[in-house]
Amino acid sequence: MGLIFKAIIGLAILEVVYLLGYFSPELPPLDPGEGWWGRGEKGDTTKDDVTIRPFTVSFPKAGQEDLKRRLLASRYFESLDGTNFTYGTRADTMRGIVDYWVKEYSWAKQEKVFNQFNHYKTQIEGIDIHFIHVKPGVKPGQKVKPILMVHGWPGSFYEFYKIIPMLTNPTKYGGTEEDVFEVICPSLPGYGFSEAAHKPGLDARDAARIFQTLMHERLGFDNYYVQGGDWGSMVVDSMAMFYPEYVKGHHNNFITYQPPWMAVRILVGSICPSLVLSEKSDQDKIFPYGEYLTMLLQETGYFHIQATKPDTIGHALTDSPVGLAAYILEKFAFWTNPGYVNQSSGGFQERFSKDDLLNNVMVYWISGCITSSMRLYKEQMQSYGLNDPLKAYPVKVPTGVAVFPHEVARIPEPWLHYRYKDLVSYTDMPDGGHFAAMEQPQLLANDIRQFVRQVENRAAE
Repeated sequence: MGLIFKAIIGLAILEVVYLLGYFSPELPPLDPGEGWWGRGEKGDTTKDDVTIRPFTVSFPKAGQEDLKRRLLASRYFESLDGTNFTYGTRADTMRGIVDYWVKEYSWAKQEKVFNQFNHYKTQIEGIDIHFIHVKPGVKPGQKVKPILMVHGWPGSFYEFYKIIPMLTNPTKYGGTEEDVFEVICPSLPGYGFSEAAHKPGLDARDAARIFQTLMHERLGFDNYYVQGGDWGSMVVDSMAMFYPEYVKGHHNNFITYQPPWMAVRILVGSICPSLVLSEKSDQDKIFPYGEYLTMLLQETGYFHIQATKPDTIGHALTDSPVGLAAYILEKFAFWTNPGYVNQSSGGFQERFSKDDLLNNVMVYWISGCITSSMRLYKEQMQSYGLNDPLKAYPVKVPTGVAVFPHEVARIPEPWLHYRYKDLVSYTDMPDGGHFAAMEQPQLLANDIRQFVRQVENRAAE
């Protein structure tokens, strides 16, 4: 116990020294950088087409017939008895999904679903950026708050289809007239209908800069809110850090920040969790840490592939709709609820309809973006590795955090205060997992509303 006691004393000393500012080195000025991702080199006279062009989601008849042919020609293997989803997506589950896809899924119907909101494209840094822009109907004098909502992988802008009406028409969904938002949902570069970079290097910081250009220079917003999960959480986090004069508030449902001296905290907390986190609910988010590490080893193989050789697996996923769907839907099992891997069906159909699941897959299939979407992992790792130096910079923009119980990573509130200097709200949600906007839109909408109310009320004082 002598070593543990010394570690505890050492951690306490480090905490005091850190809070006094002795371990806060002077950081260089933040630089959001610049980029050009179009084909060829950017010349002195090369300029973006700054016009905003309407866009319609469509899938030509020839493409539909080709998809059906590929689905019918798919080959299957025999899954192992009693393994459920612990080996990945089961063949019998995929047979059922494909049978529905071929016989019951109606593109004519879903095309109308996709186009119920207005879609647009504009060119930024040499590539076309796709986005949805939904303006609410408002009464005279009613204040509308713009909010940018950013998805991640293997999601898409479609994740937000259920929550958009809750934000733009709040009184119909339990909100007040003060809760009305103007919603902008872009596709990340290389995702969905946003053009992929034609050069290596485009990472989350670059996406943040591109979306700041979208919000301020293209759409004319001087102040706006941001919200994100998965990669979107990192993008909007970067926007709050780089552009505090524009970002009025930052809401996040997947913060992965680690506080100073994380290794010491884990060492001490593994012996006595209460020494590093006083609340049992916070301790349960981190400990037993060995179980968390085991989960990471079992469930992050995809990350290593995509962060090293994304193009190799991209050939298979771009060519096979069944392979693409199996790869994506497996994440909708474990990331929605880790317990779902112990079900033969994968459990995801308990929370999502087949149409919603396939619509998200179709975004990847129609656009052919799966390979470019996976490249974001490699670009981010090549830029920053596992230890992102930007995390050393504080975020001073008002921040709200929603923590869903089945999320793959949950950071306790006390640890967030080291970086997020104005943590307005931290909500432990009663239910839900990684794809919060799609699975639990009402819970997420409610939390966004209460966070924004607090920020707006403070600004009015």
